[in-house]
Amino acid sequence: MRQYDFAPLYRSTVGFDRLFSMLDNLAQPETQSYPPYNIERTGENAYRITMAVAGFADSELSIESRENVLTVKGEKTDETEGKSELLYRGIAGRAFERRFQLAEYVEVKGASLRNGLLHIDLVRVIPEAMKPRKIEIAAADNANAKQIGANAA
Repeated sequence: MRQYDFAPLYRSTVGFDRLFSMLDNLAQPETQSYPPYNIERTGENAYRITMAVAGFADSELSIESRENVLTVKGEKTDETEGKSELLYRGIAGRAFERRFQLAEYVEVKGASLRNGLLHIDLVRVIPEAMKPRKIEIAAADNANAKQIGANAA
């Protein structure tokens, strides 16, 4: 894939540095594949991220939203130590950190853990100032209207 240098644009623009850093991040290949996840649209302004986190308890997971970045971390505590000898490990229990770039005005509504799936519900809350509004057109008062005519010479 081609690499683009955005340095000249950094020098000539103000306030677009977040956009350029997002473009830089898109150019880097995503190598992390654990844990698998789905992103679905559940309504006009509602979304859900579902992550397969089998074997993790809710106390071993953390979700943080800061500056339009949602970070999900999982760190397994070894609680089986001394109880039994593990002969084969087929269930992944490794630590992970997954980041999601959120659009403007997208907020985390809640999260739940059911059947090994972590569900994170998101909602886009558009401020009233940003919503489209209908502007009424006032009817012209014909009684006070003057007609401008050409002067006859």
